[in-house]
Amino acid sequence: MKTFLTPLCMVITVLCLNACSKDKGGGDSPSTGDYFFRAAVGGRKVDFHTVNFQGGGNDNRWEHIVVGGYEESYPTSGGPVPPSLDFEIWRLGGNIGPGTYVTPAEPNMIARYAVQQPDGTLLYNTSNSDDVFTVKIEAISKDGIKGSFSGTVRNLAGQAISITDGSFNLPYETLINP
Repeated sequence: MKTFLTPLCMVITVLCLNACSKDKGGGDSPSTGDYFFRAAVGGRKVDFHTVNFQGGGNDNRWEHIVVGGYEESYPTSGGPVPPSLDFEIWRLGGNIGPGTYVTPAEPNMIARYAVQQPDGTLLYNTSNSDDVFTVKIEAISKDGIKGSFSGTVRNLAGQAISITDGSFNLPYETLINP
């Protein structure tokens, strides 16, 4: 079992995608042009909302990236938080560039699908088993990131959700809504 992030830390990361992001447009930016984050989650096609690409590193290297969003617009008046999907890759001291990244072979990579329920968060992720989740990055820069993804995430009870036909084209640190 991977231990680089605790379950609570993973949930906080997902929730911080919205709260900690910079929005260069002064509000939620509409998806104009070719910006998107979409996938089939358990066979259901989803165009994600409040989507964000964040990352950073030293010496013009990408040592950490997070891409994620919510199935519906994030509630501004305190309603229930919609399910969210994200993936995260860490390469401290290294560089994340165009290429293919696969769990469990990539030791500091995780994909998460979080469903808010009245009694807490039901979290599906790649740290509960050796399920394969693949992210293919075609391009990455301070302008944005583009690529595709697919794989399986699993909860602690062993229930799996298949994520297929995933694709993204996102600007850096700008919230996108379909």
